[in-house]
Amino acid sequence: MLRFLIRRTSGAALILLLISAFTFFMYFAIPQDPALLACGKNCTPDALDIIHKNLGLDSPLPVQYWDFLKGIFVGRDFAVGHCDAPCFGVSFRNNQMVWDTMMDRLPLTVSLTVGGLVVFLTAGLGAGLLAAKFRGTWIDKLFSGASLVTSSFQIYLLGPIVMGIFVYSTGWLKRPKYVPFTENPGAWFMGLLIPWIVMATIFTANYTRMARSSMIEQLQEEHVRAAKAKGMSSRYVFFRYAWRGSLIPIITIIGMDIAALLSGGMVTELTFNLAGFGRLAIESVTNKDLPVLMGVMLVSAAFIIIFNVIVDALYAVIDPRVRLS
Repeated sequence: MLRFLIRRTSGAALILLLISAFTFFMYFAIPQDPALLACGKNCTPDALDIIHKNLGLDSPLPVQYWDFLKGIFVGRDFAVGHCDAPCFGVSFRNNQMVWDTMMDRLPLTVSLTVGGLVVFLTAGLGAGLLAAKFRGTWIDKLFSGASLVTSSFQIYLLGPIVMGIFVYSTGWLKRPKYVPFTENPGAWFMGLLIPWIVMATIFTANYTRMARSSMIEQLQEEHVRAAKAKGMSSRYVFFRYAWRGSLIPIITIIGMDIAALLSGGMVTELTFNLAGFGRLAIESVTNKDLPVLMGVMLVSAAFIIIFNVIVDALYAVIDPRVRLS
């Protein structure tokens, strides 16, 4: 297990290094001088020279890339001040450190991800288990039919509908707004409740179908039948043997969904006017804020790779056959 984790972590580190190189050199592939973007409209040659020097753009590209990598691990000095590790540079738009800008937005995205994950996992897996347990009954048909309907919804369509009903028509809920959990847990919960409901409505469908099909497949496995033949209770066999085996494909989509949501739920944040990590990515493209865009791309790639490694490790924990293979 340890050798597996070391091998996967080493591979992940290499992939991140390649992504950082690709992102960095793509940064300089644009036809316009990056310093000119930072300088603004009323830029003079003297101001442009100063920006080149302050941002280290007067050095050869390999030296600049090495300084960029070194800054991530040990920090870096700029004209606007020292940038502590991990340092991804200075924003062109507000002269704020890129890492600080990203960390200002990340708590909202984490809150959206964690809250939505709890809701749609609870609803989706619960509905899938019930549908598999009562296969062929009206319960199965109800949950299966509902999952087919909700899977066709989109956040940008369902979000305004839910807002119109619960915010503008009935006034039961307030407009989505992010309040840090440490400041007011109640306001934090109520401010993100509508996005969680909308996300859960859409994501639950995938987990319901996946849990149902996976459980039905596991209930036909020989080891599950053997456990029943030995006289074990149906409930024990259902949760101890079938449920555990059915988690493998479910964990796969959980890892993909978490990575995607953490790396930027752009549609969700735009639909509900929330300034999270995904919104920051769009703003950096719109404002041509290349240091922020580079930082967002690298952190997003890190999220995806880290959760892929975690998913692979969980395979071995849940299913002993993976360890043997």
